[in-house]
Amino acid sequence: MGTYLITGATGGIGTAVAELLRERGHDLVLAGRSPDRLGELAGRLRTGAAHAATQSIAIAPGAPPVAASGASITTVPLDLTEPRRIEAVLAGAELPARLDGVVHAAGVVHLSPVAELEADEWMDHLSVNLVSAAEVTRLLLPALRAAGGHVVFVNSTAGLRANAEWSAYAASKFGLRALADSLRAEEPSLRVTTVYPGRTATEMQRRVRAQEGHPYAEDDFAAPGTVARVLVAALETPRDAVVSDVTVRPN
Repeated sequence: MGTYLITGATGGIGTAVAELLRERGHDLVLAGRSPDRLGELAGRLRTGAAHAATQSIAIAPGAPPVAASGASITTVPLDLTEPRRIEAVLAGAELPARLDGVVHAAGVVHLSPVAELEADEWMDHLSVNLVSAAEVTRLLLPALRAAGGHVVFVNSTAGLRANAEWSAYAASKFGLRALADSLRAEEPSLRVTTVYPGRTATEMQRRVRAQEGHPYAEDDFAAPGTVARVLVAALETPRDAVVSDVTVRPN
């Protein structure tokens, strides 16, 4: 079994990924902004309560979930709005010397036309969605190299095409795509995957719909567990190949 660090672990996609990896018996390092929410998630994962929504998913045909009773779960409160502080936080977290994977699932979004976006809003998007992902990756490269690990960036279809009022978010996601492509070229011993989810039934999507002035209906969007299934399948791809980019859109 491996060890995986997940940022944005308490968000919709991050939690769904943690559930699937936990089912398979992997050790987890859960990073997120709220210590209380991290503690609640870790407690649910330890008791097996958190994965009720995803427990029927098998990544490989006929492959049952693995008992996770011996797997460890560590939490790291991490504020990605302040990238300069990440190094000190991770240095004090006593992280493992080997990491089989890092999943960047954290993100923020606030819709606004360019004419109304102030510098602080640009900085918030870029700090959380791009700069912190680069900094976490840089700091964890020794552990990833030691394991020949895998880095997964949860991007967005906004990282492929920018629409009106999505400029700051899309710019951060276009940058995240460039980060992934450069990392893949620079680190041949690692595998690097970018996942581009379309609209997904998460609390972030609920806030986006409110900003757009539209009602939120969960059934209109892809489930976080579905995106997580695709992501974990990329992690479990045999070593002779890598899923470099994959788009997951609601049907």
